[in-house]
Amino acid sequence: MPNKTAPSQPLIVALAYEELCAFEFGIVAEVFGLKRPELGPNWYRFAVCSEAPGTLRTNAGLSVVTHHGLEIFEYAHTIIIPGWAEHATPPSEDLRNSLLTAHRNGVRIISICSGAFLLAAIGLLNGRRATTHWRYAVQLQSQYPDLTVDAKVLYIDHGDTLTSAGSAAGIDLLLHIVRHDYGPQIANSVARRMVLAAHRSGGQAQFIEHPVPHIINSPIAALLDHIRADLTQSWSATTMAALTAMSTRTFIRRFTEATNMSPGAWITEQRIHAAKELLEITAHSLEHIAHTTGIGSAANLRLHFKRHLGISPSLYRKQFTQQ
Repeated sequence: MPNKTAPSQPLIVALAYEELCAFEFGIVAEVFGLKRPELGPNWYRFAVCSEAPGTLRTNAGLSVVTHHGLEIFEYAHTIIIPGWAEHATPPSEDLRNSLLTAHRNGVRIISICSGAFLLAAIGLLNGRRATTHWRYAVQLQSQYPDLTVDAKVLYIDHGDTLTSAGSAAGIDLLLHIVRHDYGPQIANSVARRMVLAAHRSGGQAQFIEHPVPHIINSPIAALLDHIRADLTQSWSATTMAALTAMSTRTFIRRFTEATNMSPGAWITEQRIHAAKELLEITAHSLEHIAHTTGIGSAANLRLHFKRHLGISPSLYRKQFTQQ
């Protein structure tokens, strides 16, 4: 049954803009723009708008023609920002005011991937957790320090504002919205039509590539390479400090400045990344992988994966194996 707070045939409005993110826009149109008579007469209505109606280019070489301006926000139940091409450029006053007015009037506002930059720019994420594609997380946090970026999750729902991680995580958020508005049975039906799982295990953390600190020609840089070459050692702060010819206190401060992490947290992260690689490209047992990466035991490996990635090593292997 639909959520009792959702109106009959709620209007979903997607915002289009120059250099529109084609994939993000496409999944919004796929979920909300298709006719679904099998789901009854109260299914969503869908419209696309832009600041100036007309033809807009996408980032994939296609064009989109819009027939509505921002005035359609007045009738919207939900506004979706499918990405945002101008990360460093503030939105126009017209767009800012239109979105803020819609929000004050109770319109639900959703961003997919880099769309979080637009919500942050107009202040809707101040004091809140938000997510975006892991590649943009540092930039978003640096550009808008009043919000807290969580790069590990697929999406975050505050009720009035929702943000998703990159690309396909937008589908997870859109299905979550359908589930909230119409219930799990209808959300499952939409997922099946898209040939997708209705809910994915784990968060965005399992997709983040190996982080490489920007450190050049320093004792810390040499140490990082040394540690990666032998993750099985215990690597105490005293041992690492001695290798860099620093006092332990100075070493911990310099290490944290260089990596934005404590030595222990950084080593744990490297061990997890090494374990991920072995799970993807080998058939080794969990015990072998745990020993090889310095994690110790299969039990510890499961614990670290659950804590840091939100998924078990076995399920990670199943999703990413190249065997």
